[in-house]
Amino acid sequence: MDKASLLERYHSRLIALERRSPLTAETYKFEIRRFLDWLEGEKLSLGMNNVNSPDSAREQYSGDTEKIVGLPDVTHYLARRRVTDGLDSRSVAKAISALRSFFRFLNDDGIGGTSGFVSLLQAPKKTGRLPEVHNREDVDRLLSMIDTGSPRGIRNRALYELIYSAGLRISEASSLNMDDLFLSKNIARVTGKGKKERLALFGQDAENWLRLYIKEARLELLGRRSSKAVFVSRNGKRLSRKGIWKNYTGLARQAGLSTKLHVLRHTFATELLSGGADLRSVQELLGHADIATTQIYTHVDSGRLRDSHRKYLPELKRWSEKT
Repeated sequence: MDKASLLERYHSRLIALERRSPLTAETYKFEIRRFLDWLEGEKLSLGMNNVNSPDSAREQYSGDTEKIVGLPDVTHYLARRRVTDGLDSRSVAKAISALRSFFRFLNDDGIGGTSGFVSLLQAPKKTGRLPEVHNREDVDRLLSMIDTGSPRGIRNRALYELIYSAGLRISEASSLNMDDLFLSKNIARVTGKGKKERLALFGQDAENWLRLYIKEARLELLGRRSSKAVFVSRNGKRLSRKGIWKNYTGLARQAGLSTKLHVLRHTFATELLSGGADLRSVQELLGHADIATTQIYTHVDSGRLRDSHRKYLPELKRWSEKT
């Protein structure tokens, strides 16, 4: 069985049997494709049976080696990904989850593969690291660097203004349709994780750029074509998650900021809580199923902590003023 067929068969299982969301299925499929490419480069085999020819004794995945992949090999692969790709603990855990699922698929479908060792893979412990955030000045500077002299520039300004103002995930912004926007009420109907819908609120700046984009730039990008997607590419198709991330990465590098687009969502949540919003409201706006996920944003910087300390300890305040 060739690699493409194997991946498609695995993807079908993720959707039909494991009931994974389309986004998770694509993520796992991408992760396993990288793993299979690495196997080829390392001249390693999965130790698969030839499912197309049951009478055949054995068909090695790479076709020219007898060495079958084992625990030390996969451990090395994950360590290498962590160094070369900068994977954090959560990403490594996701890669391990994909590998366990893939080897379970090989075993359950009678394809073969040495699956016993995957149960020995241990996901790294969560670091408890606080989310990275920008300050408001950095976000304003980043957004102002977008060249809005072209339809694509206006689209990008409207897109990133909306992501920041509503705290959207990349996938949520990509999947927005025109009938999901209610500009007069500054509301967007968003489909989040687990296909759960929520109403996201956005501010005046995002509304202004969205109106300009929809009235002018979107029509130019579409030409004579039609699309229900809000954000479209120059060929008239829905702007993909990869396209959104790629455009932002170049912009962030120019601004000297983190290239992780998700930081805008972190910044949105942190600003809400810093401004006095209650945790439950922020949970609803972000679309978190568990409030424990939202609680990570309740950190405060040392400046605000010092101000509170001085406010409630007048003696300290008078002492600091003298010094």
